[in-house]
Amino acid sequence: MPPKGKQGTKGQKQIDEENKATLKFYGYIILGVSAVYMLLTFLLFWDSFTTMYWVLTILTLIVYGGSYQFMSSMMKSSLDLNMEQGMAEHIKDLILLTAITQSLSLISNYFWLLWLLAPGRALYMLWVNILGPWIFAEAPEEPDEKKTKKMERKMKRMH
Repeated sequence: MPPKGKQGTKGQKQIDEENKATLKFYGYIILGVSAVYMLLTFLLFWDSFTTMYWVLTILTLIVYGGSYQFMSSMMKSSLDLNMEQGMAEHIKDLILLTAITQSLSLISNYFWLLWLLAPGRALYMLWVNILGPWIFAEAPEEPDEKKTKKMERKMKRMH
């Protein structure tokens, strides 16, 4: 059962502590998944590790590094990394998607296609939050003649 009353606000010290814990948690995910992937790939799948898989591995490291760095810079500017519907939530989702994709790619290389969910979600969010409302927004109402004449009289009185 949810607590009654107004939800309490967090102090900056609590936000900083939670940010450090969040960054540490995602750092462990990045290091753990990358280490297991590299170890198993080099030990078991070295023969089939072609240039394409080198490129995909380097791209995962770039995504991990960029995402971690972005969250770190958000933390330094005292933003809450655990805020719902915030930018950090989308970055954390990207890290998790990359980790899951990289892990599952050890089973089958077709799992790399899961990475296409990231641009798909970005396009969906662009449509839902920006393009859709803009395209389907109702046209502004034309003021009726009575209101227009009243406004003109008011303007004449002011000048």
